[in-house]
Amino acid sequence: MAKKNKILIINTGGTFNKRYDPIKGTLYVDEQGLALEELALKWLCNFEIMHIIGKDSIDMSSHDRLELLAIISQSSFDDIIIIHGTDTMGITAEYLADSDLEKRVIITGAMVPYAIDPVEATANFSSAYGTMQILEEDGIYVSMNGLFEKYDKIKKERSKGRFIYV
Repeated sequence: MAKKNKILIINTGGTFNKRYDPIKGTLYVDEQGLALEELALKWLCNFEIMHIIGKDSIDMSSHDRLELLAIISQSSFDDIIIIHGTDTMGITAEYLADSDLEKRVIITGAMVPYAIDPVEATANFSSAYGTMQILEEDGIYVSMNGLFEKYDKIKKERSKGRFIYV
């Protein structure tokens, strides 16, 4: 039942990729994607990684989403996982859904940086990757906090600090 298609992982930044700068005392988005690269070293999987944008999702612009859409549209990959910040994950998902892509796209991320506590980021990525192995229907999906569904059936519930079904 394993999928034969290679998966493209598009890393756009977000909390998943944040690291602590001890000099400035702040978190920053690591544009090199060290968290994802570290995960990839531990897995013998059939995927390719592409790092683009490198921003917190709050700072993503319409131009960034257009760039993401262009990459997905022009890609030869049919199976794509996007690592994305959680604050505007829904906006990006809706934007991509409005484009009628004939691909399977799963968006995931983390509420806590991988560099601080890798458990949630690893679990979210693993869930997205595992689900992609059996996903057959084209569409835009979200995989977060153990939940998986089409993008419009899951949202971030800020007051609970996690994603929920709607």
